[in-house]
Amino acid sequence: MQPLPYFQFRDFPAGLEAQVQQALLEAVAGKQYVLGPQVQAFEQEFATYLGAGAAVGVGNGYDALVIALKALGVGAGDEVVLPVHTFIATVNAVLQVGAKPVLAEPDKHTYNLTAETAARHINPKTKAILAVHLYGQVCQMEGLQGLAQSQSIKLLEDAAQAHGAKYKGQQAGSFGDAAAFSFYPTKNLGALGDAGAVVTSDADVKAFARKYRNYGESQKYTSEQVGINSRLDELHAAVLRVKLQLLDAMNAERQRLAQVYLQALQNTGDLILPQTAPDCEHVYHIFNIRTKYRNELQAYLQEQGIGTAIHYPVPVHLQPAYTFLGYKAGDFPVAEELASTSLSLPLYPGLTEPEQQRVVEKVKAFFSKV
Repeated sequence: MQPLPYFQFRDFPAGLEAQVQQALLEAVAGKQYVLGPQVQAFEQEFATYLGAGAAVGVGNGYDALVIALKALGVGAGDEVVLPVHTFIATVNAVLQVGAKPVLAEPDKHTYNLTAETAARHINPKTKAILAVHLYGQVCQMEGLQGLAQSQSIKLLEDAAQAHGAKYKGQQAGSFGDAAAFSFYPTKNLGALGDAGAVVTSDADVKAFARKYRNYGESQKYTSEQVGINSRLDELHAAVLRVKLQLLDAMNAERQRLAQVYLQALQNTGDLILPQTAPDCEHVYHIFNIRTKYRNELQAYLQEQGIGTAIHYPVPVHLQPAYTFLGYKAGDFPVAEELASTSLSLPLYPGLTEPEQQRVVEKVKAFFSKV
């Protein structure tokens, strides 16, 4: 039987690959390769889609975080509260701008940061809260917005896994003072390589990001600040414009596939299935299940030719690179339990019914034996 990878690029909806190739040919023919019309058009279209004031295309999602933090005035001596259960880039970005990451436990049901947990870590040094919309579900933003406003601190969204996700009908990336998006190829909205964007409705943040990504220049050879080179590529922008038009359709397919898993796998062994919080619309960038038999289940599925992934096997506070932050095992029991029990199943647009049924059958077969 054919191996089923954890993730695979499929031509979904049918004809997408041809549209992408055509867009690339047209962008090449345009002969404007850096900050050209494709980037400008995508920035406008993405901001409009999100209901935000502006999008500024940058080189990748990590740079988007760094630039957004700098634009919000976060720097040396500041503290940023963020969830311990996140991809390492979120923490790296805070360190990159010279600030101190202050880690907080995620909610044990949604795995996201909440206002209640974040509030425990606010002090006079806190400059910002960095809310990560994990796995495709927006944090419950009303509480976080209220907390940030009451403490006069900034609110930044890491929306790298939540393109098109909503909270109370509003798009992820449109709540905070700024948001950072990644368009890494496997994201719900993915380019053909590294790409990202800073999104904001704050004119000052927009102006800073537009200059900072391009050597600090407001116009050619006039540097108003010390900047970097982190520009969204014209070819990636052309691809993203095509995919943005299909994002809602691709997210709807992810949601449909998720419902199949949710119904078929309920009451299976000790499985804990994804939970969607009230007022949230989940777009299932990752379909994460939990079981105390995680390692055995992963090995069994691998034997059956089914690929899986773990998001994330080692929590931030236990990573070798971050021992200097002073945390130790036992400090974040929720995050540590997630790290030892989480497993991500294959879920992507184009996954076929027989393929998904095979995953379901093999998961059930495993639990019939334990």
